[in-house]
Amino acid sequence: MAKDLTVVLENRPGTLADLGEALGGAGINLDAMCVIASEGKGVVHILVEDAGRARSVLETAGLTVESERDVFLFDAEDRPGMLGETMRKLGNAGVNVDLLYKATQTVLVIGADDLEKAQATL
Repeated sequence: MAKDLTVVLENRPGTLADLGEALGGAGINLDAMCVIASEGKGVVHILVEDAGRARSVLETAGLTVESERDVFLFDAEDRPGMLGETMRKLGNAGVNVDLLYKATQTVLVIGADDLEKAQATL
């Protein structure tokens, strides 16, 4: 199962650069990323190959890794209506999606209350 790291940054110039430089300096590539700024903080979700190593690198750089969680990578079709159809299948199966972002043109990163059921449904 893939891992999503949630990193909390101060919402000010340069903090995303700090994150990027720390990971890049350690040779860690970002497979996917989502950033949301709210109430003076930046909440960053990252998908990397080795979450444990990335966590260690970020914490050594003084950045706060708030959580690490399993996520499901879904290879979706690139077409109108795909999102609605995919989320409806999960909703009809009783799966609550609480995290969603794109890794590539066709790969969705999905966090849910029941990842095994999400995978079996899709």
